[in-house]
Amino acid sequence: MRVGYLGPAGTYSEEALRASAPPGVEEVPCASVWDTVMAVQDGLVDRAVVPIENALEGGVAATLDALAGDADRVRIAGEVVHPIHHCLVARTEIDLGEITRVVSHPQASAQCARFLREHLPQAERMTAPSTADAVMNVRNGDGTAAALGSRLAAELYDCRVLAANVEDRPDNVTRFVWLAPAGDGADPGPDAKTSIVFWGAGDESPGWLVEVLRQFADRHVNLTRIESRPRRVRLGHYMFFVDLDGAADRPPVSEALEALRSRVEEIRVLGSYPAATGDSQQAPG
Repeated sequence: MRVGYLGPAGTYSEEALRASAPPGVEEVPCASVWDTVMAVQDGLVDRAVVPIENALEGGVAATLDALAGDADRVRIAGEVVHPIHHCLVARTEIDLGEITRVVSHPQASAQCARFLREHLPQAERMTAPSTADAVMNVRNGDGTAAALGSRLAAELYDCRVLAANVEDRPDNVTRFVWLAPAGDGADPGPDAKTSIVFWGAGDESPGWLVEVLRQFADRHVNLTRIESRPRRVRLGHYMFFVDLDGAADRPPVSEALEALRSRVEEIRVLGSYPAATGDSQQAPG
């Protein structure tokens, strides 16, 4: 089985893949989160692992937008909650006061914002496609730059860890999802979780969102997460991502989804899959 992930080697996506994959998978690095999702859509890989939500920074926009907008032949097949511990990495040992630039993925930089303010206020912030790319960047740089990345990346690219666990909170975790082709169905089991996205019509009407969410509340369907993203049509129009307990094809969830169809312009079931508990890990379905 070929499994795509945000590359290159040494990213947290690769860590999550290795922590939850069945034996014998072939790891396929991709250039971006969008490319990783679309690799499943286009049949270039059998499965993929992408980040969807971080405990400190919330939803991962690239994943949500790809699933809602471009990847109509992809479903969420499983999830894994993986601890994220960032290291400050440099090519060689260097004092923090000598660092002129800090390079990382925007999510990693945001998760370490307090550390950067307090210990590296003089350093310019620069972005990279992934944390592993950031470590590779400083390895090939002039020696005055540092990266925020994993200890694995530091080891892979022969760099030095200047400081460990520099994330703002020690309980920092990211929820990753396993993606599969939409037609490749599997029973999510008794502890199923479902992810959906919906938008319009009537989203400018008073009480529209309350009426939509009431369809779940009236049927005692528990919502575990709700997040809005711009629809990229006009200002003030949003799509809403919802995670809920239960499988999409079983009551009462199926009844709530059917009631929603007459109240929204579009609703898509992104997948029903086994729910992870705490820091547990789920292999792909």
